[in-house]
Amino acid sequence: MGPLFRWLGRGLMRDGHSVHKVNFNGGDRAFWRLPNGMDYRGSLEEWPGALRRLIGDKGITDVVLFGDCRPHHLIARQVCQEMGIPVHVFEEGYIRPDWVTLELGGVNGHSSLPRDPVWYRETAAALPPVPPHAQVPSSFRRRATEGLIYNVADVFTRWRYPHWNNHRPWPPLVEGMGWLRKLRQGKEKRARGAELIARLETSDQPYFIFPLQLDSDAQIRLHSPFSGIAEALKLVLGSFAAHAPAHARLVVKEHPLDNGVRDWRQETARIAAMLGIAERVDYMDWGDIVPVTRRAQGMVTINSTSGTLALAMGVPVVAMGSAVYDIADITCQDGLDAFWQNPVAPDKETFDAFRRVLIDRCLIPGGFFSEEALDKVVRHAIARLEGRPLLPE
Repeated sequence: MGPLFRWLGRGLMRDGHSVHKVNFNGGDRAFWRLPNGMDYRGSLEEWPGALRRLIGDKGITDVVLFGDCRPHHLIARQVCQEMGIPVHVFEEGYIRPDWVTLELGGVNGHSSLPRDPVWYRETAAALPPVPPHAQVPSSFRRRATEGLIYNVADVFTRWRYPHWNNHRPWPPLVEGMGWLRKLRQGKEKRARGAELIARLETSDQPYFIFPLQLDSDAQIRLHSPFSGIAEALKLVLGSFAAHAPAHARLVVKEHPLDNGVRDWRQETARIAAMLGIAERVDYMDWGDIVPVTRRAQGMVTINSTSGTLALAMGVPVVAMGSAVYDIADITCQDGLDAFWQNPVAPDKETFDAFRRVLIDRCLIPGGFFSEEALDKVVRHAIARLEGRPLLPE
């Protein structure tokens, strides 16, 4: 995530902590640029022993990761659990925007948060109100630029890291070609998206929304019953064709960071035509999901954080994968087929309690893609790592 760990390391060092950073590739190394950076050049099989030695030799008390599903991170969680070392995991926020996840032990499907609505209501009742929370700027251009720098540094230093293998399923060149194609089609996509949004806003025809996730996301590969997005797309469209009211429509929303390697618009149209529902399915490859979600009858998701966006608006949600918010009284629990006919809205008291507990346990203000956002997230992360209350805004 760009310079996140450099900023965090610098802040911890200023507070007198000793900080060590393991670089697995040239992208990691390019963004660290502080003392105590160590290049790990061994194999994945050798990594558990190397990590145990590092923890012992350096007197490590805490380990911090971004995401917990990459192969080296899965091993790190297991090793740290065996050694009694706390693991703190960053992830993009369970609730967005302007929040970042920093959770002890694991995130998403590895989260230790319970699924009991009564527990959330009772726990939240003992917590003070959420402090005032301000928005933070975020730059997509910055995100794209930092991603490009990271991947270029990785590709051109592969010789130095002979055992490194990117967790993403496509080679960087293939991804680059996908992004190039997506950028070339940008004007056409924006025009189509604007036209669809305008039509949805003026039509009385009810619709459901299904936001796609990234095909390479560990949320799909490890925390859902699907092998990829294509499989999920077939299931959702098939269920919609068989069980949704005949007058209802389905909006399939492309993920804004999809790399364009697979043409999901074409795939959606193909499946819809095969099922005889082509005239009832819309594909949204550009545009703000917020107004479209607000008017929807319900949202179908695997385990996307878009689910919390919908729930905060009072829109019914059904989750098909493991999601921290898939809790009775918050999401529909009767399954996908029943959801189309009976999309039950979340109980506001329970969702508000869930949100309050999330903020107390595993969310911090800030973001990753502007100076102001990084400064805020690092200040709050250090407070949480040091066991201090979160700082006032």
